Amino acid sequence: MGDLPHCIVTALSGGEPSIIEDEWPNRRLVTVSRAELWSFQVPASRGQALVYAGGGYTSLFVDKEGVEVALWLNSLGINAHVVVHRLPGQPSDNGGVHPKDIALIDGLAALDHLSPAMPLFHVGLSSGGHLAGVMACQSTRADVRGAIIAYAPLNANHRRHKFPEGKPDYPPAEKQDFYDDWPIGLPGYPHAIPKVPVFLAYALTDTSVPVQHALRFIETAATQKLDVDAHFFGLAPHGFALRSKTGSEATWPSLAANWIASRV
Repeated sequence: MGDLPHCIVTALSGGEPSIIEDEWPNRRLVTVSRAELWSFQVPASRGQALVYAGGGYTSLFVDKEGVEVALWLNSLGINAHVVVHRLPGQPSDNGGVHPKDIALIDGLAALDHLSPAMPLFHVGLSSGGHLAGVMACQSTRADVRGAIIAYAPLNANHRRHKFPEGKPDYPPAEKQDFYDDWPIGLPGYPHAIPKVPVFLAYALTDTSVPVQHALRFIETAATQKLDVDAHFFGLAPHGFALRSKTGSEATWPSLAANWIASRV
C-alpha cells in the first residue's frame, strides 16, 4: 500500500510505547504495554469511527485489521481512530496482569477523546469485532450510529454456549472471562444486546469463527426486532478483511459503505 500513512498517536494510559513487530503493512503487536489511539483524519469529515483490530485478544493485527480499515473509512469521508488496547491477562505495570475487561476500559478511554457531537461508528474485525459489539452495548453520550462487525467471535466462545460443544476454554483465564461477560446477541443476556444498528459480514465455512456466532445474534435480532443487516460469503476465508479481491467477499466494503452512507 505504499508508504506508511501519517497518523496522530495519543496515549490513553501510562507505560512505555508498545513494541511493534514486523513491517508495514503487516505490523502486529504481541505485547501492548500502553493503550493508544492512532488517528487518521480527513478534511470536512462527515463522521468518525473507532476501529478495533483482531488478534484473539492475545495480539493485535494493527495494519491488516486496523490501519487499512481506517484508511478505507477515510476514503468514505470518515475520521478513523484505531484503538490499540491492552490485552487481558498480559503483564501490567503493577506487577500483576491486566484484568479481564482491560480492552473495554481502553475502548471507553478512546471514546472520551472523541467529540460526542459527531456521528460515530464502531468498526471491528475478528476479536476486534467482538470488542466493537461490546462497545455497541454501552450507554454513552456519543452519537453512535451503528457498528460494523466482521467474522467476530460474538457469543459462541462463552463457557456455557460454545460452538462446537466441548471446545476448551481459552487461555489466559482473563480472556475467557471477558467472553463469558459479553456474549453479544444471546437471549438471556440483555446487557450484551447492542443498542445501535449492526452490519455483519461473515465467512460461511469459517472454522476459526463458526457462522453460529452470527446466526445466534440474528435469531435474537429477529425476535427483538433489532436493526441488523447480515451478509454471508460462501467461500471466504477467515480474516478476509479488505485484502480478498477475487471472491464474493470482495463486495463487503461497498455494502458497508452504503450502509454507513444511509446513517450519516
